[in-house]
Amino acid sequence: MTAETPAAVLWDMDGTLIDSEPLWVAAEHALLARFGASLTPEEELSLVGTGLWDCAELMRSRGVELSADEIVAELCAVVAARMAAGELEWRPGARELLADLANAGVPTALVTMSIRSLAQQVVDLLPAGSFGLIVGGDEVSEEKPHPEAYLTAARRLGVPIEECLAFEDSVTGLRSASASGAVAVGIPNLVDLADAPAHALIPTLAGLDAGGVSALFTRLRPTTVTTETERAALHA
Repeated sequence: MTAETPAAVLWDMDGTLIDSEPLWVAAEHALLARFGASLTPEEELSLVGTGLWDCAELMRSRGVELSADEIVAELCAVVAARMAAGELEWRPGARELLADLANAGVPTALVTMSIRSLAQQVVDLLPAGSFGLIVGGDEVSEEKPHPEAYLTAARRLGVPIEECLAFEDSVTGLRSASASGAVAVGIPNLVDLADAPAHALIPTLAGLDAGGVSALFTRLRPTTVTTETERAALHA
């Protein structure tokens, strides 16, 4: 079978492109503590991949006496400052794959629930042309797991979403990507993706190049989205 190149590769940011989840968790803890509030470990994990305004509403329900917009602004300012101070780590293989996709002429988009200015701060650290466009959480009406962000990225790139491959690290993100019609590939980081809707899970982006992405897309494109549990049951 000849490998088919996806029309575009769509990337989540936090936890997929960069290892920023610890920065968000620290910012959330500090803000909650200021109001004598806290989240359970389960609630903290549920926020991975969740939109900032959904996160803010949960924090408000736990006693943070600020508006959702104020919470989002404060969290973003703290994370942006720490990133600017050099506290930003790239996920293994992410920059190398981006460079190879650019060399191969494969369009890319960053599809994130972080606000656009924060995403731009990250993109500015990459070589020019690494991403064709950004879709930020403050640019859509519905946050992930709604598919709007991915559908918006494909529309703005001028490509069919069904011809796109999306990389995600969270259950919420994979729900968004798979619901959009993209080929959804999960790279586990902080949360278990066994029951996330995905065409496939891969352990890392390290060692993956543009040719490998095309081979992955070609292999997965005709398949039905399933969870890892469902895939295991089929082979039991």
